[in-house]
Amino acid sequence: MPNTLSIVIIEKECARAQLIVEALSAEASYHVQVISDFTGLRESIAACNPDVVLIDLTNPSRDILEELTMASSPLERPVAMFVDQSETMLTQQAVDAGVSAYVVNGLQPDRIRPVLDAAIARFHLFHRLRAELDATKRALEERKVIDRAKAILIRSRNMTEDDAYALLRKTAMDKGRRIADVAEALITAASMLR
Repeated sequence: MPNTLSIVIIEKECARAQLIVEALSAEASYHVQVISDFTGLRESIAACNPDVVLIDLTNPSRDILEELTMASSPLERPVAMFVDQSETMLTQQAVDAGVSAYVVNGLQPDRIRPVLDAAIARFHLFHRLRAELDATKRALEERKVIDRAKAILIRSRNMTEDDAYALLRKTAMDKGRRIADVAEALITAASMLR
């Protein structure tokens, strides 16, 4: 996150929005924008391209939560949501949608900054975990492709598994490619020869 955070506040009531803006300006320097019109919300947020989205709802419903989380892209940026009342089901839906912080009856000026900090930290943690999970999935898929290519070499050339892997590795090094790419090419070629 940059030194000066860009924050979009989504709040229909001007007085509540002003309370949030004042609380934020008292703590640190932020670039704060308020969106009070929920029509075209996705486009409005995209136009602002904020670092963080702060949503304040008096009485959330499932439809409003869904619309707001879709519009605020919680997988792209931290989203902190303050609600006056909630049900367990709504809380779970907000968390499932990727909301980084969901605070019930918590819109108090002295709590806004710590909640934002927690939302940002949680967002970064989940972003790292998603990246690690994606990398692990890719590595597993590549491992499967390499194993399939080794099986083809073992069958067609009557090689040991170690020799098949050594041949794949040597070919990859000679061609300046990744072993998984060489393995994928071998699988494709073998399927064409059947």
